[in-house]
Amino acid sequence: MRLENKVAVVIGAGQSAGMTMGNGRATVLRFAQEGARVLAVDRDLASAEETRAIAVGEGAADCLAWQADVRREDDIAAALRAAVERWGRIDILHYNVGISVAGGDGCPTEITEEAFDLICQINLRGCVMAGKHVLPIMRRQGAGVILNISSVSAWQRYPWVAYKATKAAMVAYTKQLAIENAEHGIRANAILPGLLDTPMAVDTRASAFGRAREDVVAERNARVPLRARMGTAWDVANAAVFLASDEAGFITGVELPVDGGALVNIVR
Repeated sequence: MRLENKVAVVIGAGQSAGMTMGNGRATVLRFAQEGARVLAVDRDLASAEETRAIAVGEGAADCLAWQADVRREDDIAAALRAAVERWGRIDILHYNVGISVAGGDGCPTEITEEAFDLICQINLRGCVMAGKHVLPIMRRQGAGVILNISSVSAWQRYPWVAYKATKAAMVAYTKQLAIENAEHGIRANAILPGLLDTPMAVDTRASAFGRAREDVVAERNARVPLRARMGTAWDVANAAVFLASDEAGFITGVELPVDGGALVNIVR
């Protein structure tokens, strides 16, 4: 019960269709298992409700589904207000939203304005707006944890422009949050997932490129140094639990790879 009596807002708590579990849903479930009260926020309310139902079925202390589109600042602010109105505080903000291929991402010579703007709105601007509205709440409390899901693509070779740029920017933004709010007792850290077997990473690619799912899985597994096997959403969720807990009380401004050793190959 490492998060007992904590209030967490998970933005991106639903998931796209697929054979496995997504990062946001797994994080809601792990937070709930550790005793947190959770606001499960997603653009797709039905998907958020599915997450809530699973959490409640597993004995969550309290879990509420909430609909919000991160492209709308007012939606984000309303979700955070709802958490405060229901539980009186917000201890953890977990921003898990991100798109790439599904948003029309492309290489440097083919990226369109529409795709670039859409992906920036969802991956980066929504993250910044969430921080904007949660910081006053956490500053009043004198404590809080902000977790942003970036990607090893921020540093690794990656072919698509908007995803790489926004995920790298999220790391810089998180570090800024950490140093500018340390005096208020607020910690901010980024998690950098590597190759994972999630619906967004595998099923979306299989569909977008007309490939068999098992072929995509095999190709990605072969690229993972640790046991030649992708990680799962639970690996990201477990990292989030640690960083959100008091066990990580002296950790802020870090970028934690959850990548099976992928970034070990990168010299920086």
